[in-house]
Amino acid sequence: MKILIHACCAPCLTYPLQELEDAETLIFFYNPNIQPYVEYELRRDCLEKYCQGQGVGFVEGSYDIDRFFQDVVFREHVRCHICYRLRLSEAAKYAKHGGFDAFTTTLLVSPYQKHDVIRDLGNSIGEKCGVPFFYRDFRLGWRDTISISREHGLYRQKYCGCLYSERERFHKDYRKSRDKTLS
Repeated sequence: MKILIHACCAPCLTYPLQELEDAETLIFFYNPNIQPYVEYELRRDCLEKYCQGQGVGFVEGSYDIDRFFQDVVFREHVRCHICYRLRLSEAAKYAKHGGFDAFTTTLLVSPYQKHDVIRDLGNSIGEKCGVPFFYRDFRLGWRDTISISREHGLYRQKYCGCLYSERERFHKDYRKSRDKTLS
């Protein structure tokens, strides 16, 4: 089976790549949500280097930050859904044009992502594009990604990638005010 793996970063790729070792895979890095650009480059370069070390092909999609912000602005409350749709749509298009049997994403590794939304969007987008979404609950290997990352000296980021998640992770005053409104 020939599978395109959309990857957000090297650590999240480690476990799915092991799980799909019998498949012919290509890694697709399309993440226009990642901010700032220096962070984007760091994640991309680390992923590309890891792929080279594993003997796996790597391709980078465009860094279409304008499209990401145009889609998300004034819809921040559903930004993750929009972001998943954007990235999975590009992966499905690439998979279709590349003659892949299926596509999947490393977003399915993280316990912090909206897993059911990713699965449902992947299936829907796959149907529309004519290339199946390969679903597997990679969260089972979440702890493995941590140990493998350490073993390989991979950069592990502390937020999902977008400006909004960075703010939520690091801006203490924002977290305090958000927590008060949620109480």
